[in-house]
Amino acid sequence: MSKNKSNKTVAQFFKGIFKENPIFISALGLCPTLAVTTSLDNAVGMGLSVIFVLIFSAIFVSSLRKTTPSNVRIPVFIIIIATFVTIIQFILKGFYPALDESLGIFIPLIVVNCIILGRAESFASKNKIFISIIDAIGTGIGFMLALILIGGIRELIGTGKLLLFGKQLLSLSAGFEPFSIAVLAPGALLTMGLLLALINLLSGVDWKKQMSHAEGHGGDSVDKSHKTCSSCGGCK
Repeated sequence: MSKNKSNKTVAQFFKGIFKENPIFISALGLCPTLAVTTSLDNAVGMGLSVIFVLIFSAIFVSSLRKTTPSNVRIPVFIIIIATFVTIIQFILKGFYPALDESLGIFIPLIVVNCIILGRAESFASKNKIFISIIDAIGTGIGFMLALILIGGIRELIGTGKLLLFGKQLLSLSAGFEPFSIAVLAPGALLTMGLLLALINLLSGVDWKKQMSHAEGHGGDSVDKSHKTCSSCGGCK
């Protein structure tokens, strides 16, 4: 493998973790993210399930990219994804019934998860198998790390301790009074909002400048390479 190709592979892997993190940057898959992150167990279980489906769907979508007619590609992608979602659901039901019950309907809903369908459509269907697998692994790890961060914070604040499949990883002091709202729906929104604000702050995004710029162009995003609004391209 050449140095340039190796660098491209590494960059593609880390892109899904940092630059294009599906939760904190692309804001995809927010429904299962907010719903299942009531505990670290749920976060890890959902994250590993999505990684499994991402990898194997990427393999098959990439393998069939030259033979799949463009007008039926989305149904084909959904069938491929649904096949591996069914497999992971059988695995959970057979070996981890408690986790399967806890994750509930959100395992079958992986079929229509924008993260998986989006990577199949935008990347795996246009690239070779190896780089598609690397992209899938990076995106999946990025998704799981986001889930772990949100779920870990919510469980720790909401219960005063952090458990992973029955093993206690961390416990707050005895005098700490848990905030039960953290493991409820409002806690999910608050935790997500605060983490997004922190990430934007650390990344140095100047939101006042961004908003001012957007308002000056009628609220449309601007494609700097073409110097035109992305919606119509009418202004120069």
